[in-house]
Amino acid sequence: MRTQVEDISAVKKRLVVEIDAAEVDKELNEAYKRLGKTTKLPGFRPGKIPRTVLESYFGRQVREDVARDLINHTISEALNEAQTFPIGAPILEKEDLKPGEGFQYSAVMEVRPVIQLPEYEGIEVQKEVLQVTDQDVENQLERIRQGNGKLETIEEDRAIQTGDYVVVDYEVYDGEEPVEGFAATDAVIKVGTHEFDAAVEEALIGARKGEEKGVTVHFGDHHPRVDLAGKDVLFKVRVKELKSLDLPAVDDAFVEGLGADFKTVDDLKAKIREEIRTAEVRRIDQEVKQRLIEKIAEKVEVELPPVLVESELEMRIENLKQSLKRSGADPEQAGLTDDRMRVDLRPVSEKRVKNMLILGDIAREKGLNVEEEDLEEHFASLAASTGQDAAILRRYYEARELLDGLRQQLLEEKTLKYLVEHARILEVERSVLTGNAAK
Repeated sequence: MRTQVEDISAVKKRLVVEIDAAEVDKELNEAYKRLGKTTKLPGFRPGKIPRTVLESYFGRQVREDVARDLINHTISEALNEAQTFPIGAPILEKEDLKPGEGFQYSAVMEVRPVIQLPEYEGIEVQKEVLQVTDQDVENQLERIRQGNGKLETIEEDRAIQTGDYVVVDYEVYDGEEPVEGFAATDAVIKVGTHEFDAAVEEALIGARKGEEKGVTVHFGDHHPRVDLAGKDVLFKVRVKELKSLDLPAVDDAFVEGLGADFKTVDDLKAKIREEIRTAEVRRIDQEVKQRLIEKIAEKVEVELPPVLVESELEMRIENLKQSLKRSGADPEQAGLTDDRMRVDLRPVSEKRVKNMLILGDIAREKGLNVEEEDLEEHFASLAASTGQDAAILRRYYEARELLDGLRQQLLEEKTLKYLVEHARILEVERSVLTGNAAK
């Protein structure tokens, strides 16, 4: 067997494999022997059918079978011999197999590109100083208070004011036609937050119970509903009820009612501070890692294997679809067609693949691997956060063939941790980072 690798591009190769005529004839002879033992033809005893007769009946199929078997038996050895390792399934091209002649086939495949890594140790990267203020705690406490408030009907016959909760029915019209999937009954809008639509909320101020409003709203060119992007639509809104949020007093009785063994307001504030701190540590850590890999990636020019980009893109599209469905939204009605999502999500998919390739090369260069203890630590942590048994969680991953993906994730995390440990960390206030982002 002889192999030769031809470069098609930086990420695509053609492996040409030649098998000697002697090996081809050996495989053909064995194939016809097996066939002769099992085949029955009129006028011939089993096992006594001449090869010429077998060739006349089954020659084409035998040659196809032998060609397939030769490829299956030699492809792995050929790839190892050529030191070429495909990502994704190779596309096979083969010649016709003929007795007494060598057999040649080729495998066109995408491969990992060779990356010229820049210097990645000692990079200066900004890291936000961890700060949890009393105001952060108070803000979260107020959100908890708001979440435990009760909406009470406003009996007074008065106009809607900023801060009121308004129960409405609404429909949206594109010209004279109602827009499918864009209507609601008993929707609750908090006026003044602009969480619904600023124009609609502003139009509701001053309206009263039972009143109907028609509000023209312009949807921007990048509105999620592609069919409505760039258009003026009409919201027809009917006010059904005005409500106010009755908020509880924040005292020890309120805190005890929350459960979780809280006894006093100070207990709750201490827990809130701890949770904010934990979340902030995680956020800051992820952000500094992201800034670091982006600094490295800026210095890398590399052609991306289409198979990896497409795989990442399809995964993101499916995740977005599932997320929308869980929230009760229909991707098609929201204007999120597959074609639209493929366009919108391609840049972030390409960025993700580039970062993944860079991290993979750094891990190999530094000899970083995911060991059994890393898996055990991960499942122990997952068990602690979910309240499930670590062994059961692992069996779940194994049964669904998720371990390889988990190993990849853990290896990337280990590589990012290595990069942070070998970076020059410059701690700065949040305002510095947000100012940089604005620029």
